[in-house]
Amino acid sequence: MGYLSKNFINLHELKKVELIEILSSAKQLKADRNSERNLLDGKSFILLFDKPSTRTRISFELAISELGGSCIYLDMKTTQLGRGETIKDTAKVLSRYVDGIIIRNANHQDLIEFSNHSAISIINALTNESHPCQIMADLMTLKECFGTIDGLKVAWIGDGNNVANTWIQASTLFDFKLNMAIPKEYIPKKAILDIAKKSSKINITQNIDDAIKDANCIVTDTWLSMNDDENERSKKIQILNKYQVNKDLFAKVPIDAIFLHCLPAHRGQEVTDAVIDSDRSHVYQQAENRLHVQKAILKHCIPN
Repeated sequence: MGYLSKNFINLHELKKVELIEILSSAKQLKADRNSERNLLDGKSFILLFDKPSTRTRISFELAISELGGSCIYLDMKTTQLGRGETIKDTAKVLSRYVDGIIIRNANHQDLIEFSNHSAISIINALTNESHPCQIMADLMTLKECFGTIDGLKVAWIGDGNNVANTWIQASTLFDFKLNMAIPKEYIPKKAILDIAKKSSKINITQNIDDAIKDANCIVTDTWLSMNDDENERSKKIQILNKYQVNKDLFAKVPIDAIFLHCLPAHRGQEVTDAVIDSDRSHVYQQAENRLHVQKAILKHCIPN
């Protein structure tokens, strides 16, 4: 097909000016949800998922539909990929059918291989290593709450997972400070740490009080990822118990600090009801912004 010429895979591989433009476009698309109704007219997409989804699937399906396009949802396990067809063959065939593919899967390297053999745009809707669409929605939410991203102090509390990785990637591009309280057992992998070490704006510690000092925003995510080994789950919960975002923790941060969580939340584990249901929580605004950001990402991937 060839209508789409840009991938959206890792934030740190894009230019800051491109990400700023996406955020600006998302703001406009949110202000007028009926705008750009014909942007994707005549264009079709595949949502290729091997991981369960609520917000990602619905927001992308709506984004494509409201921009005038069409999409087909495919579960990888029920395609020929689940029976052993190679990623290369699948990517080359699907490139001849549609204008873009949104992929949500467990293995980031499979996503990279898919993009290497694809002639159309590939959008990363989540892998075990990164979640760029989510963090763009988070940045949009911060901008709505504070008027700017510049100069903010963001505190990540909990597991060094794919969402934490992407916060690190974002911090290398945007002018905010990122303090992360992560147990040593679950700090990000070397490739992500190498990115973090290049930035003076990123600090990874096991001291929660240091991480949340003067924070404008507290962010966490579920402790248990879909890729986690069943045998490790109870151990992981035990180690992360002291990293819970609760009322006592929030009493230590500035009165105007907000709470973000990409959802789904395991209430009573990484966050308590008292925090996620408080007026300082912006999780539903954050979830809504997935729709508007993903419209802007689709717009970004279409050449002028």
